[in-house]
Amino acid sequence: MNAAGPVDVHAHWLPEELFGLPPGAPYGPLRDRDGQLHLGDVPLSIATRAMSDVPAIRADMAEAGIAVRVLSAPPFAFPVAGPAPEYVDAFNDALGAVVADSGGALLGLGLVPLDDAEAATTRLERLASVPGIAGVAVPPLLGGDSLDGGVLRHVLGECARLGLSVLVHPMQLPRPEWSVHYLANLIGNPVETATAVASLLLGGVLDALPGLRICFVHGGGCTPGLLGRWDHGWRTRPDVRRDSARPPGEAVRDLWFDTVTHDPALLELLTEHAGKHAIVCGSDYPFDMAQRDPVGFATSGGLDTAALIANARAFLGSRS
Repeated sequence: MNAAGPVDVHAHWLPEELFGLPPGAPYGPLRDRDGQLHLGDVPLSIATRAMSDVPAIRADMAEAGIAVRVLSAPPFAFPVAGPAPEYVDAFNDALGAVVADSGGALLGLGLVPLDDAEAATTRLERLASVPGIAGVAVPPLLGGDSLDGGVLRHVLGECARLGLSVLVHPMQLPRPEWSVHYLANLIGNPVETATAVASLLLGGVLDALPGLRICFVHGGGCTPGLLGRWDHGWRTRPDVRRDSARPPGEAVRDLWFDTVTHDPALLELLTEHAGKHAIVCGSDYPFDMAQRDPVGFATSGGLDTAALIANARAFLGSRS
């Protein structure tokens, strides 16, 4: 990656021909209604072309001062409901074509099947051969597992083996108590992400995979405010520290986090815990919860542009 300016590691894209979403997707399909995108019958407050149209993405990059944008599928396109090999392959093929045609301005994070470890390995090995595809995006939870178990843990191991980066994005899973006021996003997303971070740190995944490059979006969700509690539990309870060699507050410095916190004080707390080397610029384009001025927000929190570029390069690795 030869970035001459800021790199946005957290942005979404889905070609219109895949708006039907993977088989069994709980929210879909996506629909265009008078130029606005709906998920089922729910309006997303997103212009349809913002999600699918590459010129619209490039125009937004120019306005936001972004030199390189890393595209990944929106979370409702994750194949979490069962077999979806054709969907995964169609997305990865389309993403590879878009990246190849961008002159280096766009990079990609692909999809993998989440129901079959062997199928996941096959797709990861394919992605590792595609120029400009830096890795994959995955959900933080899958059934009863998080990143320390099941297919998700297998995917992390294979990404470490192949030199692929991993971006963890929450799914906005519904719960009855979060059915109003957009709480499934406002509370659910940060909780899902913090659950995955805790599972990774306490599950000893980093001890087993020291070369893993993994980034958590939305500033790690609740993680910055909970690390002290996790450390206390690690030191006082054998069951908490059973699978990990280091307290979470130490191991967290081996992760990356994006800047989409919506709160400068929270970004400062995250930077204090994880270190300036661990923070990468993100936007969450094109969602309504996006950080509209990602570079300005990051730099106002004490992070300089050169460091953000270097951090993105470190997370994305040499393949980007």
